[in-house]
Amino acid sequence: MDSLSTKGQLDMARNVHDMGSINKMREAIASGDETVLQEAAEQFEAIFVQMMLKSMRKAQDALADEDSPFNSQQVKFYRDMHDQQLATDLTANGGMGLADVIVKQLGRTEDSYTPASVIRSDGNLSSLNTDRAKFVAHAQDIALDSHSVGTKSAHKDAMFDSPEQFVKSLMPHAEKIAAKYGLDAKAIVSQAAVETGWGKFVIHLADGKSSHNLFGIKASSDWKGEQAVVDTLEFNGLVPQKQKAAFRSYESIGEAMDDYGRFIASQPRYSDAVKTGHNAQGYTKALQEAGYATDPQYADKIMAVYNSDRLNNLVPPK
Repeated sequence: MDSLSTKGQLDMARNVHDMGSINKMREAIASGDETVLQEAAEQFEAIFVQMMLKSMRKAQDALADEDSPFNSQQVKFYRDMHDQQLATDLTANGGMGLADVIVKQLGRTEDSYTPASVIRSDGNLSSLNTDRAKFVAHAQDIALDSHSVGTKSAHKDAMFDSPEQFVKSLMPHAEKIAAKYGLDAKAIVSQAAVETGWGKFVIHLADGKSSHNLFGIKASSDWKGEQAVVDTLEFNGLVPQKQKAAFRSYESIGEAMDDYGRFIASQPRYSDAVKTGHNAQGYTKALQEAGYATDPQYADKIMAVYNSDRLNNLVPPK
């Protein structure tokens, strides 16, 4: 088959209304002519343009008057035929450039052009997401205080068997701290219940030992005691984001309560909270406004526990 006959077959294949166009294209490809790749790429681009035109027509039909004579099935039939041929003609005259990209990738006619196989490898979203996760984890490790780096990841586990045991274990220590700093013992226990889910989600170290961290107090640079690195949710506005953070670890509930009292009383930003310590609602609102937690509903959640039947049945109002 000479180049002239091949060209003739390709010209006929461009007519989308020619029922034998597919067979003509197959015969042209079998000839091994260099123009066949370009023609196949143009045909692919024509299909793409045709799909685009079809989508545009559907959007137009959704707004069209159903009673209009220009919206009949006969008009749509000839309109679709026109769009098919228009797509082919546009592609043959330069088109959108998609055909040229396909020829370069499949034909590898340019040494400087990246092959399709490499592009597919670079497009592996799974590997990209994995690399991103590793990068974020590394950045979080760097962001932790220097004495936190290398600390084995902790986990959250139950420290109490029931809310009754939780309240019974915490209330004596809470009453001691409340009397010392002028706070409401029930509000302290309510905050601990929110932070730990009634003691069901207390941070435990890698060896399984409880951190006794009942109030989510993080290990700042001035903290010299033991700590636990654990995943936590921090709110960016109303959106929760998972992060790693180092939290203080204590030997007992009493030690945790003592540190909580000192922490609240010694931080200038919590001075308004301490001033309203006997008023549970004012105290929790002041804690939230001072930035104790990033959860925008933090104070409401504490007060919901404070006023709940569960807590009031265990700690009758005075």
